[in-house]
Amino acid sequence: MDEIIQLDKDLFLYLNNLGTPLWDGFWLFMTEKLYQIPLYVLLLYFFYKYFGIKGTIITLVIVAALITASDQLSNLFKNVLFMRPRPCRAEGVGEFTRFIAERCGRHGYFSAHAASSMALAFFTGLALQKRLKYIFPFMVVWSIVVSYSRIYVGVHYPGDIITGMAIGILLGLGAYKLHIFLVAKYGTQ
Repeated sequence: MDEIIQLDKDLFLYLNNLGTPLWDGFWLFMTEKLYQIPLYVLLLYFFYKYFGIKGTIITLVIVAALITASDQLSNLFKNVLFMRPRPCRAEGVGEFTRFIAERCGRHGYFSAHAASSMALAFFTGLALQKRLKYIFPFMVVWSIVVSYSRIYVGVHYPGDIITGMAIGILLGLGAYKLHIFLVAKYGTQ
């Protein structure tokens, strides 16, 4: 296990130190959830267009539950179960980290950004893929970029990201199946 943790630290330092001031603005933009609002509004429009008002309400409830679940599960892992310091706070790592985030939380395993973005990517990508041919790969790539931004800004190890994305996939698949059931049961208009 010590070898895996050391590999995670080494890979983090390698990836984090690839950053340059030229790219900092882009990665800070990608890591900030508020800047993603135009994408969320566009997705909401597509759900309304293809699933009607009832389907959109069902979607909003599912997405709220999905984001809450991913955030709270991450908090449980971070602050109760593992309590692994973030790289920007870890001895032997923090002093070599290219830290550009606005703040550094205490614990980092696993990334809520990675979990919630991948959960949203899988849910929306699967729910809309029959009507929008490239939405699924677009959403997955978007989630990977958001997830990588957490390494770039210095607040998560690759292991935090991989675990978050895996949990996000599971949550997104569950939300998608729930969406199919609820939309079929309660209609789209």
